[in-house]
Amino acid sequence: VQLQASGGGLVQAGGSLRLSCRASGRTSGFYHMGWFRQAPGKEREFVAAITWSAGTTDYADSVKGRFTISRDNARNTVYLQMNSLKPEDTAVYLCGADRNYPSLQIAVAGYWGQGTEVTVSS
Repeated sequence: VQLQASGGGLVQAGGSLRLSCRASGRTSGFYHMGWFRQAPGKEREFVAAITWSAGTTDYADSVKGRFTISRDNARNTVYLQMNSLKPEDTAVYLCGADRNYPSLQIAVAGYWGQGTEVTVSS
């Protein structure tokens, strides 16, 4: 499975961005998907995850109520809608895929995409 993330950019505090992560290759394996971020000098952290069926979603406490994860399996794409962005959301955002949903919540994934950079100015 190959993952390609896009949609990052520079935005002012309070603004919005939508990230996309498109999967290609062996995408028929019912993979759960997640978004993660890594700020300079910090460890990679879990942001949000969604099961293959989209029946379950989970979020880090720091983004609850502001970020929404969704997926379109027909397009093999997962999205992260980010609203009310804060400077502390600045990071490289990565998408990951795994068949084990709980592992995503501890930032462990079998497949990773390259990151897309999000910068939120104050």
